[in-house]
Amino acid sequence: MSPHQKKQLFVLFFTLVVVMIGFGIILPIMPFYAQSLGATATHLGLLFATYSLMQFLFSPLWGRLSDRVGRKPILLVGLVGMAASFVLFGLAQALWMLFVARILGGLLSSAVLPTAMAYVADSTSHEHRGKGMGLMGAAMGLGMIFGPAIGGFLGANPVVPFLVAAGLALLVVGFAALFLPESLGQEARAQARAQRPRRGSAHLQLVRELKGPVGPLLVLGFLSQAAFASMFGTFALFAEAKLGFGEAEMGAVFTVMGLVGVVGQGVFVGRAIARWGEERVTQLGLLLGGVGFFSVLLAYDLPSLLGLGGLLGFGGALVTPPISALLSKRTAPERQGAIMGAFNSFQSLGRIVGPLGGGFVFDRLGYDFPYLLAGGVFLVLWLTSGLFLRPRVEVEVAPSPAAGE
Repeated sequence: MSPHQKKQLFVLFFTLVVVMIGFGIILPIMPFYAQSLGATATHLGLLFATYSLMQFLFSPLWGRLSDRVGRKPILLVGLVGMAASFVLFGLAQALWMLFVARILGGLLSSAVLPTAMAYVADSTSHEHRGKGMGLMGAAMGLGMIFGPAIGGFLGANPVVPFLVAAGLALLVVGFAALFLPESLGQEARAQARAQRPRRGSAHLQLVRELKGPVGPLLVLGFLSQAAFASMFGTFALFAEAKLGFGEAEMGAVFTVMGLVGVVGQGVFVGRAIARWGEERVTQLGLLLGGVGFFSVLLAYDLPSLLGLGGLLGFGGALVTPPISALLSKRTAPERQGAIMGAFNSFQSLGRIVGPLGGGFVFDRLGYDFPYLLAGGVFLVLWLTSGLFLRPRVEVEVAPSPAAGE
């Protein structure tokens, strides 16, 4: 990578670290905060699913818009939306207000991830694409190290963590506005505008993508995300029911999982892809994730949950970056935002199905069953991964010639 490309990725890396610190702050707090307003495990699943439904609906629109107007302005809109949703959530006085905050947050913050992924695609060559996607995941993992620890510390006052998270999001808006260069050149933006889609075609295109070279990867992203997301709505309740844990212990667990994710995505993924390829790294992640889901059921105290949760986190960390890199390689330069928006949309659909299913199974069958189901899904995906990862014709994606304008 050139020095300019490295600078671009460094600024994006720092931006995502701070954003995910803010997001991580609320993770160990939100289930208990929602419970204080009368939420059940099913309500928690609905809260997660509502946020993801908005991301499913709007990610393709934001992704396509970033192809036309550039990555930076769309990323800034998403960051402001995150800040507003955190404030509304923290000031909520009733359960319905939590849903309003999640709807607004999902609608606007759905601009962040697909735009950031397209930014990486703009700024890297095929050779460094997997490493770039891994670094982005590592940035989010770093945020998940510090965020939950801070959230657990601030949890004595349930409003404070949300206001701190909002403040961090606004802080990074100013940083990105000043220091993040635009990655998409004027020529690429003009070409995307010239190919303006028909009205309403952004969501119809999601169906069309399933029939193309990226279809199996989108399905794999949906299924793996659904299985993994099924735990997030109930993980704190699982630990409370099985081990008697509260906010502080869950802050420690999420911190360890974030640390493992950083090592996996920031250190291991790039080197593993260079040696074995995206397909085999994805298969390894699916296998470790399946084993991890079954293993957390064996936890009997905090150290054991930290270790087994770390195994689960490492497996999950190895799935999305190589899939993202393969998607990018199989997509033309002027459609990077669109395809990353589609990928985020399918993952968001997984985050709708997963928490709803996890919450329902938790309430009806018991706290063990969401993890048995998720582990089974991961292992089936591992066994059938050849169908999803079979090589297809790829489109060479070079960095935008006018990147940084």
